[in-house]
Order: sequence, then C-alpha cells, then structure tokens
Amino acid sequence: MEDEVHTLPYGSWPSPIDAALAAAHDGRPEYVGFVGDEVWWTEPRPAEGGRRALVRRRADGVEEQVLSGPWNVRSRVWEYGGRPWAGGTVDGRLLVVFVHFADQRLYRYEPGGGAPRPLTPVSAVGGGLRWADPVLCAERGEVWCVLEEFTGDGPGEVRRVPAAVPLDGSAADDRDAVRELGDGGHRFVTGPRLAPDERRVAWLGWDHPRMPWEGTEVVVAETGDDGRLRGARTVAGGPQESIAQVEWSSDNRLLYASDRTGWWNLYRDGEPLCPREEEFGGPLWKVGERWFAPLENGLIAVVHGRGATVLGILDPESGELVDAAGPWTEFCPTLAAHGERVVAVGASPRTGHEVIELDTRTGRARVIGAAHRDAVDPAYYPEPQIRTFTGPEGRDIHARVYPPHHPVCTAPAQELPPYVIWAHGGPTSRAPLVLDLAIAYFTSRGIGVAEVDYGGSSGYGRAYRERLREQWGVVDVEDCAAVALALADEGTADRARLAIRGGSAGGWTAAASLAATDVYACGTIVYPVLDLTGWASGETHDFESRYLESLVGPLAEVPGRYAERSPVTRADRIAVPFLLLQGLDDVICPPVQCERFLARMDGRRVPHAYLAFEGEGHGFRRAETLVCALEAELSLYAQVFGLRVPGIRPLELTR
Repeated sequence: MEDEVHTLPYGSWPSPIDAALAAAHDGRPEYVGFVGDEVWWTEPRPAEGGRRALVRRRADGVEEQVLSGPWNVRSRVWEYGGRPWAGGTVDGRLLVVFVHFADQRLYRYEPGGGAPRPLTPVSAVGGGLRWADPVLCAERGEVWCVLEEFTGDGPGEVRRVPAAVPLDGSAADDRDAVRELGDGGHRFVTGPRLAPDERRVAWLGWDHPRMPWEGTEVVVAETGDDGRLRGARTVAGGPQESIAQVEWSSDNRLLYASDRTGWWNLYRDGEPLCPREEEFGGPLWKVGERWFAPLENGLIAVVHGRGATVLGILDPESGELVDAAGPWTEFCPTLAAHGERVVAVGASPRTGHEVIELDTRTGRARVIGAAHRDAVDPAYYPEPQIRTFTGPEGRDIHARVYPPHHPVCTAPAQELPPYVIWAHGGPTSRAPLVLDLAIAYFTSRGIGVAEVDYGGSSGYGRAYRERLREQWGVVDVEDCAAVALALADEGTADRARLAIRGGSAGGWTAAASLAATDVYACGTIVYPVLDLTGWASGETHDFESRYLESLVGPLAEVPGRYAERSPVTRADRIAVPFLLLQGLDDVICPPVQCERFLARMDGRRVPHAYLAFEGEGHGFRRAETLVCALEAELSLYAQVFGLRVPGIRPLELTR
C-alpha cells in the first residue's frame, strides 16, 4: 500500500471494494445446529441465483457443502421463512430433513445414502403446503414442525398448526398422513418443543391484529401414549406481553423470554432468571429464531444486550452471566447446544458473520465455519461510531455513524463529505454492528453513512419500540432527519449533500422522508411500501396484513391518515431525484405499489430511475442484481452530489 497521502474530493477516492465484491459477501450463515457431533448451518450463494446451501463441518474439521444446486434450503412460511432444516443420528447414521425452496416440500436426506426423498406432498391450492422449524423425533418416526396450509388463492386464506410428518415417506403423496398436533386455535404458531421426558409440548401462538413482538401466548399440551396432544392451555403471555421464544430445560422446566417488564428477559416456570434492562429476545420475524439454548448441565446459552448483542452463559441458579471473550460485537438469533458445546453466528465491524463454537468447560470461543477472510486490505473498512442523538421532544435516537474512510486519501481541508442516511427495514428491527461491504463500498470512496435506529427499533426495550405506535411515517421520518441535520450542524456532513436510502419498511421511510421534508438532495427507495391503503387491503402477505393497525391505526377508523402519509398520494411533494429498486416476484411489497407511485410522478419532471428485477422477491439475493443495484445507487449520488466517481456505469435518470 502506498504511504503517500492523496488529496482528492469526497466521492472520488479510488477503492478496491467494488459492487461485485460487496455482492459476493452479501448475506450470512443462519440456522446453526448439530447433527450428531457435527455442526451444520445454511449460508447464501449469491453467485448461484441466491440459493441457500446446507453446509457441514465434519468431525475432522473439514467444511463442505452438503447438497449442490439446485437444492435450495429455504422455507417460505410467513413469506419471511424460518428454520428450514433439522438433523440427528438414527441407528448410527446421520439423518437430515430440510425444506426445498422450489416446491416447499420437506425432504429426508442421509449423507452417502442417495438423493433426498420427499416426505410431504404438493398442493395446488394457493401458496400450497409449507413447512418450517422442524424438530427430528426419530424415536417416534416423525419430524415435528409448523405446517402452513393455504385453503384458497388469497394471501389470507391460510391456516397454521403444529404438525407431525412421518419419516417413512408415507405422507409424500398423502396429505391425510400428516398428523396435526394443534387444533388451529391460533392464526400463527411456532414449532412444537417436546420436553425431555416427552410428557409435555410447548409452542407459541398469536392472532391478528397482533404482531409477535406485541403479544403472544405460550401454549402447553400433554402428550398421550398414542402420540396425540391433549389439554392445550395458555400458561404465559397475552395481548400486551410478547414471548419471543419457548424451550424446555434439561430437567423439564419451561423456559421462555418475555417482555412483561418492558425488556425481553428469561423466565423459568414463570420466575425471572436474570432481570436486567437488556434484551434476551427480539422480534420474531422468522419462525425458529433462537436467542437462548438450554444445556444438558442446566446452564443456558444466551444472546443478549442493549442495542448490539453478545453471547453469554447464564447460570439460572445464581443468576450469574458470563460473556464469551472474543472480537465479536453482534450475535444473531441462532443458537444450538450439544453437551457442553454451544454454536452461534457472530460478527464485528472488522469481520463478517462467522460460525462460532463456545466450549463452556474452558470458556474458549473459536471460529469453526464460514470464517471471515479479508478480501481487501482491512484499512479500507469503515470505522463505526456508536452515537446517541437528540430528536424531537428531547428523545434519544440511537445510530451508527460511518465517516468516509480511506488509508491514503483525504479530502480538501474546507470540503465536507456527503452522507447517506440508512433506514433499516422492519420497521421493528435495528442496524447491526457488523462489517458490511455495502457500507464500505461508499465510505471507502468518501461518502459517509449513518444507520439510524429510529423510534420503533428493537434492542432498546418495549417503550422504544412503541414510539412508532400509530406514528409510522412520522417518528421514523423525524428521527432520520434529526440525525442527518445534527451531522450537518456539527460539521460532520455537508448539508447540501444529504441522501436517504432504505429497503422494505426502510424504503417506506425513505420515500416518506422525500415527501415530508426538504432535508435530502436525493433518495434510494428499495422494495418499499408506498401505498398504505392498498397494502392494508390485500396487497401483502398474511403475516403483516394487519401490522398497520398498530403502526398507523385501524383503516376503518383513520382512512385519512393512511392517505395523508402515503408517498403514493404525496407524490406531488417530491421534488428531488430518486432511484426506485424493486423485485418483480415480491409478494410482501408488490411491484404494483411502485407502478402506482410512478404513475403519480408522471409529468412532474423529477429526475428518477426505476429498476425492476425478474426473479427477485423481497430482499435481493442474486449477485447480478446486487451489483446492478449498488452501482445504480452510487451513480445517483455521483450525479446529484457532483462527484467524480471512476469506473461505474452512469444511471440514466428520466423526467
């Protein structure tokens, strides 16, 4: 690397982090688990059409892909999916069951035993039959999981129940051979958890209009000798209490994470184990997410924190909590325990997501899979600042600020950098403290990024989440603007060169911000919600179809609010250039919303570009799409901010 420092305008710094490199590192390993003594997980393959591969770490330490393409281990339950596989040993042989994305059937696979064999049938009704969050019950000859069954063609014509699928393949062409474990008493359920003594089963359930982070119930049923469940009853939770996860301890006691105190904390048979103003749970966006895992010796592995999360081991008897040592600043809600071993997925601002094993005997944590390897000199990585800003009415706003950063480039002394405000999706989510090469793509060129955990974000307690109640399009917009203006006022950012970008709910915030404020010079809007009335009237999937009742208010009671806040009805207020990116297979935020919005923009002579991608759904997965989207976004900023960015294709803006 050169030692000479070059003075170049912001945005024109040469960077080895191109869009192809960022795309190749998009996504992360998920759904870790043990198959015998081996550790298995799924991980993305952007260069292979965005499929999810199943990967194993063999006993000899070799990491290998289990099934080659076109096998795609991914569930569509709730459309966001969930845990798509489970495994174990049967008669000394490894056995795995998994969901294949293309047909959503559950398959049985024995390494070295031939091709996968289907366990479940195909249904031509609506979205068909879907499966998630499986648990292998080999001694019963079954796999227990969530069944999502469409009963008609509409997105709301669906039912969900805990179910048992025979492992012998007898249900491969026979829906009647699938044994339903629940009575359909809830609209939404998680996978059943069988107690070690096999006498009781627990799962979570909830109903519209609640989202799982608003209110859920723990359901417990007794298991009969015939394998049927009896006496299902609610033992915890309710409309104002969110239970994020439920499990059983090794001594058959019920464990769950509840936010009854305003924070997701752990409970055992209703008694708090480690009361803290921290989160030991999170928003259940995908069925099968795990923030804690009980060990055979009675200890509990936990992912916890306030904002960023760490991995720890909790002694439920003493309440003592010891965190694993290591460089990782963020752990995902995926955990597995086997004997005294715990497996998790962690990352840091210097490393991407890795599979990490913690030996609870020695306290040693080490990377065992998907190990981070620097694709470029780490000197080009962004350096985050954890900030808390003051918003309207004096409220705190949490954010991560990534200033422009380059090892050998600096800007002229009097120049202030352009900044892009990133609004995360959800909106009940948050920005993780991890290395993201998409952020590095901008910061290494001299464009700052600020990720805002606006009011409504998770990780800071229930009161912070509920700031967005009936205020979506208000609080999120205000908080992002407050951070942007604070950066400008303190001399960190150029007030004339501020942009906003976001995907999904973040796309809504970006579009709403362009319509409601004059803070930004341009914006990037990715697979967004743009029309609240349409979205609440059947244009989205069942899982979030009633979400707006808490975010905005009941449509029947406040229809004017839906219209007033929607960018599609406020298009006349947007006067700055924007880029709109959309997947044509998106059933969560469908393309019709973009088309309606663009029709309202027609004739207004506002420079913009609309890129729609075949074969992409909600969340881009294909390498070629990710490259195109990232380069288009940079080109937008180059044109609007007057940047001289070398080596990118110009984005054509129409009027």
